[in-house]
Amino acid sequence: MSDRPDSSGRRARREKTHERYERAKELIPGGTQLLSKRAEMMAPDQWPAYYSEAEGARVTDLDGNEYVDMSFMGIGACVLGYGDEDVDASARRAIDEGVMATLNCPQEVELAEELVEMHPWADMVRFGRPGGEAMAMAVRLARAYSGEETVAFCGYHGWHDWYLAANLETDENLEGHLLPGLDPNGVPESLEGTSKPFHYNEIEELERIARENDLGAIVMEPIRNEDPRDGFLERVREIADEEDAPLVVDEITSGFRATPGGYHAALDLEPDVAVYGKAMGNGYPIAAVVGRERVMDEAEESFLSSTYWTERVGPSAALATLRKFRSENVHDHLVSVGEQVTRGWEDLAEDHGVEIATKGLAPLTKFVVKHDEGQAAKTLFTQEMLDRGYLAGNAVYTSYAHTEPMVEAYLDAADDAFASVAAALEEGSVRERLNGPVAHTKFERLN
Repeated sequence: MSDRPDSSGRRARREKTHERYERAKELIPGGTQLLSKRAEMMAPDQWPAYYSEAEGARVTDLDGNEYVDMSFMGIGACVLGYGDEDVDASARRAIDEGVMATLNCPQEVELAEELVEMHPWADMVRFGRPGGEAMAMAVRLARAYSGEETVAFCGYHGWHDWYLAANLETDENLEGHLLPGLDPNGVPESLEGTSKPFHYNEIEELERIARENDLGAIVMEPIRNEDPRDGFLERVREIADEEDAPLVVDEITSGFRATPGGYHAALDLEPDVAVYGKAMGNGYPIAAVVGRERVMDEAEESFLSSTYWTERVGPSAALATLRKFRSENVHDHLVSVGEQVTRGWEDLAEDHGVEIATKGLAPLTKFVVKHDEGQAAKTLFTQEMLDRGYLAGNAVYTSYAHTEPMVEAYLDAADDAFASVAAALEEGSVRERLNGPVAHTKFERLN
């Protein structure tokens, strides 16, 4: 199979996909189940919202167009690539043996053993399916242990009430952590003041929150767009110990991308709880809360229970995924590909005179066009790449299915796309060149 997509006739052949999406917006509030999968977040009226097949790093839409996915790879879930043979084989065995029964599946014990072995500081594990509910579980456990309600948090942690409660005080609290424009409608007003944001590397913000509140938990992504500096993580750990507030690291996005476990291990940070999802099952729903016994034991007192936490497919897929990560050193490949992409962007931008800033972890790399029309330029880049056979925005979540020749072909196409962006910026014609509206930057109603 060629490393380059067939881009012939692509612009005119998205009718079935767009018709399905328009119908979805009549039936499904918001159009999709996941904000990140809204076509409006990438290229409104152009992005193919639905797929018929996905394999490796290739996706086919409802009109039969094939694309190389150089964007989010299942929003970070399919880090081995779509349809990985080993993971799918493990899932099929689970289906053949029976997905659900009155009794428990033994794979959850095997998976717990693997996760505890990966985390020398941890003793116990609980499982969920989506990452957001696993984070809610972790916060419940931390609050139960500490006996306090206030959560200091940094980063993005899902959609549940405990997190969106931050916007009850001001609708700007989640900006920089999630998205602007999020009203906490439906979140009980009684939760106001229970979630307090602080920014990464701004330790004085966390120190102030700790002085002014009795902390029930400190929740943070161990790393996101910048490296820790000035002893930041060490001081976070100290504050958690001083307050006896469990430190919960959210590895749902970052996990299994720099090490076989979480980024916290690469940063020499020992939390009290680590939460995983996304890449852990390579597309099959599975999430884990890994923690110290003193915190995890609170699950015996606080009710945490769900029927579908006990099905067999998720743990079976996770076992195959984790074992492949270890045997193939997948994280090294993810970092290498991300570095290749980032260098390519920087070189192309310099060649064409487009000012960009690159940021993010190597396997979760991103660029931003530094211009007043930056968002429109990003949309134009996406449009140009679609017409060349790529699902591509300004971010790439690397996968084991991304090969070096595939990235080279992508960068060749990106060369043309950057040329178009450069010409449009120079002429002041970025919006005129778009075949639809500018991509959304915040949470908005679609209808």
